Amino acid sequence: MSVNYGSKRLVVGAHYGLRDWLSQRITAALMALFTVLLLAQVIFSKGPIGYDQWAGIFSAQWMKVLTFTVIIALLYHVWVGMRDIWMDYVKPAWLRLSLEVATIVWLLACAGWGIQVLWRL
Repeated sequence: MSVNYGSKRLVVGAHYGLRDWLSQRITAALMALFTVLLLAQVIFSKGPIGYDQWAGIFSAQWMKVLTFTVIIALLYHVWVGMRDIWMDYVKPAWLRLSLEVATIVWLLACAGWGIQVLWRL
């Protein structure tokens, strides 16, 4: 006769834990540093802030690359947060998968739009 002192725990979800927490903090820090850099450029610029001033800030190649990096960080930050919300609060698997796919499509569309705006300046 076998004695069962408990069953194996079945963990549902992808159990990302520390990796997601750390990625959220790193992407948030990157976005905060970018915001400080952008505010410094705006505050220390001369004259009125108009389209020409904004285009001048983003015209340098290093600023475009940095902005694109921040856009990618923002999209990943949003993806981790939304995926966690879908996993925590949406129980039917088909609905959760549909919402995750819709989120991915939306984020890719936002990335395409961001690239188009950034490199059109």
